[in-house]
Amino acid sequence: MAQGKQAKILTTKQEAFILHHLSTTRYPLRDTALLLLSLTAGLRAKEIASLTWAMVTDAEGQVGDVLHLVNSASKGTTGGRTIPLHPDLRKALVVLHRAQGGELALEASVIRSERGGGLSAATVQLWFHRLYRTLELSGCSSHSGRRTFITRAARKVSEAGGSLRDVQQLAGHSSLATTQRYIEGDSDAKRKLITLI
Repeated sequence: MAQGKQAKILTTKQEAFILHHLSTTRYPLRDTALLLLSLTAGLRAKEIASLTWAMVTDAEGQVGDVLHLVNSASKGTTGGRTIPLHPDLRKALVVLHRAQGGELALEASVIRSERGGGLSAATVQLWFHRLYRTLELSGCSSHSGRRTFITRAARKVSEAGGSLRDVQQLAGHSSLATTQRYIEGDSDAKRKLITLI
């Protein structure tokens, strides 16, 4: 994928701006969870559309600490993975779960339409397109949250004692080369690195 063709990553300032905007929408709980699934779990549009409550709840039916994405909900036949829930995402899912009744069938979609059914991957992509167009965030798409997640994880993984292999597994990529294409470089880090050589 050519560098100019990739979705732009979001800054923390843009993230705060978007979250504030989503708090004013018609469906703020759903919309906030939708964004955070992309931004803090790195899910693709298809994965967000395929996510059910069974994948995020524990044995007692409460939102757990991890997201268990099954292969059929992901890209390809081996894209399933377990992703620890970011505290902001977990909180958003707990609130959304309560708002949707809390006693939902496990196969019910997490992200639902006004009529109560799940959204398609194309509808999720369109939701992101409209969001970024409304907020005049040029170059952003449904993949912006995923690229932001992967880039942030790559920059912090050594602090957690991990490696790019951990980022690859969280992203659900079969190849480390694919993960590396998602990572945005950091000009300041490059300058600091050069001075250390």
